[in-house]
Amino acid sequence: MIYVPLPFKRTSVWMAALLPLLLASTPARADSSMPKAHYADTQLADPKKEAAAHALMESVRCLVCQGQSIADSDAELAADMRAMIRKRVEAGEKPEAIRAWLIERYGDWVSYKPVLDAATAPLWIAPFLLIAAGLWLARGRFRKRRS
Repeated sequence: MIYVPLPFKRTSVWMAALLPLLLASTPARADSSMPKAHYADTQLADPKKEAAAHALMESVRCLVCQGQSIADSDAELAADMRAMIRKRVEAGEKPEAIRAWLIERYGDWVSYKPVLDAATAPLWIAPFLLIAAGLWLARGRFRKRRS
């Protein structure tokens, strides 16, 4: 066993010495000091446009949080995406066009409503195939038990 002499004899003294370093490296310091975008948390003046923007925000996944929509997320990227959506809705762009732009920019994963194409077809078809296979196996098992 190798003995390494420590400058402090007690663990509590070590902790007191390391506490300022730990506090200086908290995740809160990782946030940007830039102000939020104007439309990040400010609703649009027209209630119909705000409802359309909010419905779209509910169906777009936060790329930072990954389990939340950008409407629910507190991440800076989600705030920027909310602002982009509100600006585009305010300019008169249709929500589906905005969704297509977001998917083009961030990929299919950003949408909670993925499209059916060659890449996602196995994800849509596999559950039905697995249920059908389970029913077929169960049918065969029950037939054998009757005999």
